[in-house]
This record gives sequence, structure tokens and C-alpha cells, in this order.
Amino acid sequence: MGKTSTYESKIPDAKGIIRYSEDENAVWCDLYARQKALLPGRVCNAFLNGIEALELPADRVPQLKEVNARLQEISGFGVEPVPALISPKRFFTLLAERKFPAATFIRRREDFDYLQEPDVFHEIFGHCPMLTLPTYADFLQKYGETALTLDKSYLWMMQRLFWFTVEFGLIETEEGTRIYGAGIASSAGETPYAVESDKPERRPFDALTVFRTPYRIDIFQTVYYVIDSARQLYDLVSSDLVPVMDEAKRLGSLPPTFPPKEEAGAA
Repeated sequence: MGKTSTYESKIPDAKGIIRYSEDENAVWCDLYARQKALLPGRVCNAFLNGIEALELPADRVPQLKEVNARLQEISGFGVEPVPALISPKRFFTLLAERKFPAATFIRRREDFDYLQEPDVFHEIFGHCPMLTLPTYADFLQKYGETALTLDKSYLWMMQRLFWFTVEFGLIETEEGTRIYGAGIASSAGETPYAVESDKPERRPFDALTVFRTPYRIDIFQTVYYVIDSARQLYDLVSSDLVPVMDEAKRLGSLPPTFPPKEEAGAA
């Protein structure tokens, strides 16, 4: 979390329970209901199946220990509460250990429609459904393992890969182009925009191009990359990425498809 944040992560008690107020549970309830209504026909079936498999409560913030138990049973993955921003090494290490680092605070009512920081709704509702898919869970583990082997000079490209897949990825299915990225699936505005608007560009996934693509975190994305399957991602991070990254460095970043920050408002 940034230094200017007004949010504080919640610390689990000795039994692993995180205390949420009635107001916080009400925010989860309303966020959950809104997104559940928006997702059918827009997210991939694996995501919808994952929500059902996790048995997330609709009326309160789920306990991370509950989600962890379900994920462990389904795919051998889990979630790990983190107290604040963690280092890239810690982040990659947790993924390599099949643990997804999760913030524990939930947004206030005044930030209901947009919050730049990842809160527990984004972490659990956005990320965890796809973690019930074994191939996708294996991809994230391998992503963490691969990142830990790379020199620090390559990590910004690994961040671009994470952004355009785990956070804002699309997938081609028999039903059409669908969402699997958590940043889209947890956003009421970006969910319909990502698959229905004619404003963004949707490109076939290509690692070299992804490594060269800049992004902004405070607007709806202007570019999405569309994968064929979770296996495509697993195979990519299981391969030698260094030559591709070196080529991306040699070619340089592509021109931004978004306006400079001072000329655009937050999404």
C-alpha cells in the first residue's frame, strides 16, 4: 500500500479470524451482489465455476482461513494474509509456495465504485475463483518460481506479464472472448467495458509484445491481451524467458496507447 493510503490491513487474531464491522460486511454484500449480476456472459466458465466451488458468503466478508481451506481442497493453492505492501521477492516466494498474498481491508462506502489499491474484495472475489482451476494455479506457482530465478533487471517485465494476464487478461472461448483477469472481474465498470466496448484494443497474446507494452493503473485499460488457454500461460513461464526479455529490451517499449496521466482522469 502506498504511503498516502488511509487504509490499514487487518491482522488475524490467534485463531486466524479477522474482525469486520457491520458496515464492512454490508459493503462486501453489495459489491458481491453487483458483480455476480454482471459476470454471466462476460467472464469465462472457469471463473463462474470457481465462484460456486469456493462457496463465498454473499452477506459478509469471507474469512481468509475459510477460503484457504477450500482452495487447498480443490487445487492445493491457498491465500496468505499480508499486513502491507510486500517486496517483490516475498510476493514471488509466496506464489512459488502456492500461496496468493491477500490484503485484508475492505474499501469504504465512499470508495465503492473505484479503489486503486487491492482490497479483500479484489483479492478474494477477483483472484481466487481462477485459482480453483489446477492449470491456472500451476501457472501462478511456476510464475513465482521463474521470477525468483531472474535478475532484478527483468522484474519490471514480469510485472507487465502479471498485469496483462492475472490482472487484466482475456481468454478466447467457444462462447466468445471472456474475462479471467481479477482487475476486470472485480470492477463493475471494466467488466462490460473489457468485452463489449469498441474503445480498447484486444490483441492476441504474444509474450514479446506484452513485455514491451506499458500500462496505467488508474484508468480502464486501452489494450487487452487474449490467451487461448491457461495452458498457454503455464507453458510460457515454464520456458526460458530471458531471450524474449532481452529482445524486448533491445526493441524498447511500444508507444503508449493511453494519454499522459495529467490529461486523463481516473477510471
